[in-house]
Amino acid sequence: MSAPHVVVTGATGFVGSAVLRRLAARTPEAVVRAVSRTPSPATGHGVRWADADLAAPASLRGLCEGADVLLSLASFVGSDAERCAAVNEAGPRALVAEARRAGVRRILQLSTCAVYGPGPHRGQDVGELTPAPVSPASRSRLAGEEPVLEAGGLVLRAGLVLGTGDRWVVPALVDAYRRVPAGWGGGDGLASFVDVGDLARLIAEFGVGDGDAAGASGVLHAHHPRPVRNGDLMDALAHHRVLPERPAGDRPWRACLDALAETPGWVSERQFTLLAGDHWYRADAAWRLAGIAPGPGPLDRLGRAARWYRERGGAAPG
Repeated sequence: MSAPHVVVTGATGFVGSAVLRRLAARTPEAVVRAVSRTPSPATGHGVRWADADLAAPASLRGLCEGADVLLSLASFVGSDAERCAAVNEAGPRALVAEARRAGVRRILQLSTCAVYGPGPHRGQDVGELTPAPVSPASRSRLAGEEPVLEAGGLVLRAGLVLGTGDRWVVPALVDAYRRVPAGWGGGDGLASFVDVGDLARLIAEFGVGDGDAAGASGVLHAHHPRPVRNGDLMDALAHHRVLPERPAGDRPWRACLDALAETPGWVSERQFTLLAGDHWYRADAAWRLAGIAPGPGPLDRLGRAARWYRERGGAAPG
């Protein structure tokens, strides 16, 4: 069997760069076309960089020639509705059209559980929830799933992703904690999280793996099967000195929302609710089909990213 030829978009991003590392470790013979608006000057064995922009469909022409696998990992997360539509909706449609024209046999798109809306959600599987996105980013990412599913591809809806390079999740928790320095509603909220390295393992397996992974299609949840309790996450962040020690007292949920609104910061009430409330989804099917273990969980991996998080603090994404 010849070496797989894999196209990876968003290759310099948080998840994309982790996937490149995982592909190199798992399948070193693979030929990887790494795609980004700002290609990396470093070229590893088997990696060829290509400059393309999902918001400029003409730049995608020929991108998938000779490829077996497309891993579509690029996205725009922000409030600019026009850019969201261009990158997250029109971009994947043009990219998948190129992949189909080139005869690519596996197409995978990374999406997000944010497409389900504000919740609360407590352990539902795909098909047990109707997507109800509320932001331009999540609406456009849901729309961007359609061409992949029409092509018989696989969509992975991920929970909250942790690790070195995370500019959204833990920085948001740090900002919210500065404004509401207490246990939030008892710290009992459960949410789906995944370490970026574990998510990369899952993506790589669906991209170049054999068996059930090779034929996977439709939509799957892509995070650790065991949800994380908010209080346990905050304790872990305090243990790694990302946060100060948590005070003993808790605040009722309504009081937390009032304190958040009264203190300036960048995390919105919607984002705070997503991070600290119940937003967890069943995710065992993806790991079973991929034929790999999910690992010990994101809290056990947190120490590897502690330095990044301490240096990042509660800075807004940018």
